[in-house]
Amino acid sequence: MPSLGRRAFDLLTVTMLFVLLVHALHLPWWLSVALAVVAGGRWWQRRRGGGKVPASLRLPLLATLLAAVIGHYGTLFGREPGSAFAVGLLVLKLLEAEEPRDARVGIAFACFALMSALLFDQGLVASAVVSLGLIPALTTLCAVEDPEADQRRLVTQWKPVLFALLASVPLSVFAFLFVPRLSSPLWGTPDSGQAATGLSSRLSPGDMLDLMTDDTPALRIRFDGPPPANASLYFRAYTMQLFDGEAWTPGLRRTRRPPAQADYGPRITYHASLEPTHDRIVPLLDLPVAAPPDTELRADRTVLANRRIDDAVTFTAEAATRYRLEPTLDDGVRRDNLQLPAGTGPRARALAASWAERYGTDHAAIVRAALALFHADFSYTLAPEPLGRDRIDDFLFATRQGYCEHFASGFTFLMRAAGLPARVVTGYQGGFWNGRAGYLLVRRSDAHAWSEVWLDGRGWVRFDPTAAVRPERVDLGAAAAAEGAGGGTFGPAWLRALRNQWDVVNQWWSRGVIGFDSLRQQGLLRPFGVDHADVTDLAAVLATGCALLVAVALGWALLQRREGDALDAWMHRLERKLGRAGVVRRPGEGPKHFLARAARALPAQRNALERLSGLYLRSRYAHDVPPPESITEFGRNVRELKTRRVVK
Repeated sequence: MPSLGRRAFDLLTVTMLFVLLVHALHLPWWLSVALAVVAGGRWWQRRRGGGKVPASLRLPLLATLLAAVIGHYGTLFGREPGSAFAVGLLVLKLLEAEEPRDARVGIAFACFALMSALLFDQGLVASAVVSLGLIPALTTLCAVEDPEADQRRLVTQWKPVLFALLASVPLSVFAFLFVPRLSSPLWGTPDSGQAATGLSSRLSPGDMLDLMTDDTPALRIRFDGPPPANASLYFRAYTMQLFDGEAWTPGLRRTRRPPAQADYGPRITYHASLEPTHDRIVPLLDLPVAAPPDTELRADRTVLANRRIDDAVTFTAEAATRYRLEPTLDDGVRRDNLQLPAGTGPRARALAASWAERYGTDHAAIVRAALALFHADFSYTLAPEPLGRDRIDDFLFATRQGYCEHFASGFTFLMRAAGLPARVVTGYQGGFWNGRAGYLLVRRSDAHAWSEVWLDGRGWVRFDPTAAVRPERVDLGAAAAAEGAGGGTFGPAWLRALRNQWDVVNQWWSRGVIGFDSLRQQGLLRPFGVDHADVTDLAAVLATGCALLVAVALGWALLQRREGDALDAWMHRLERKLGRAGVVRRPGEGPKHFLARAARALPAQRNALERLSGLYLRSRYAHDVPPPESITEFGRNVRELKTRRVVK
């Protein structure tokens, strides 16, 4: 079997490196670097005349790859370790790629690895990058099948690949629309189980930093009517009632009673699209009036889905931004929301006790005193100093800097120490209103924590101590608050604006392509009178459409078909070149007489034309089939021929 040509091996290396680049974002950096070094070393070794790497080196590298993946991930199974091992095997395949069969196997595996990158990101940009990876892969296959690939210009091998990919688009779109879909996927991918939103049922100062610098979308909201003011956009996720001195957690009492009673003001209806969270929590605009379908409204007015949210979901909900929640407080709930761990925050307890003694039953005055303290003495930053053993006292009397979870935790502790039932609420606050597209974009970086204090006659009332420290966080959003506060990860304002506008495209892609499910497919034929297209209807449309597309492609191929072989194709090219110089082949004129007449008309090219005539006649008439090397030589001479127009 012939060895793999130089051009084919170079393209194979480019293909492997492209796959490695696509996966680099979720691979350990050291593994990406090591695999890139292996691929580059193999390319350099073969360029200097080396052959297949011996098994005595390949097998230890394979064992090292296996040990590295298991050592880093703890397993070989799952999305991350599986893709890391697959990409590693793909690069190691280069070490033994010396024959066309090896290249074909490598390209097939590379296409599979490209597709697996979509398990991590199915966005428009990621899908486009994966599609671009098909170009070097298919170009490699063309080079493998072409014995003259090393002599051809690379652009001549790209052109048929690009044309084939463009020609496949209509059929791909048609198959995407009409191949019958299942209501659920055939398989799932293991994951770490961590909520993609980063919102957790445990809150400790410092835990939310990674989330607050994550600029990926979490929610998209469309309102029936004008959107509420930014300061009213609080999306409740978790209600934290129990505190152990380090972290806040919801507690169990919320599951033992019906949803808390509420008196609602004006209601807002909205339509939400929630990105996958791999968790059951559903952030809803505060205060949710009722739970959407397939969800449950808990006692603390948080909402849980009946199953994990592993795919984007859409729902319609109703909320009241003005309300009176739980005007009468259950004794057990009161105890839960006054509980403080023994020995924690002695200085904070003393400060709160002084407020309670000074203001007595004027609970609103106690709240105002705490907010005034935060406003006067605290600063907002995303890079606060670390807290000591007693986090409450250390924050309130030493560092006095932080962000929302620090402020909410400290404020809630002070309220409880003063005798006021209080709790921490986490979720999202604010968002970017895209007036052109008409929806609110809530990013994960809009994650927020605030407090609720129970006041006699008013029920649970929201107080946001972060707004007392840095009002921009509530009025203008997370990015505005982060400017000058250690929040450089948000980028410049123009870049944030560009990302917000680009989200319109991402939303279209998410709804129109990723969110295209069996339910939407069944409604495709509704304009043609078929209200509910079943598998038979879809299969009939698919078969008819494919037949029409094949007929169109066949008709185009027949129109483009040329008589003759590759030698004749080069001869036609020579005729066109001589025709531009003024020497046109006459009807019925043989190649020998035509080229002889051209040599007389173009004396400066006489020797070249005589050589071309001899090459053509020997290639055409001295063999049953023109030899490939003769066709290559004739084609090279045609390309090199320089002509000038005949002056008459």
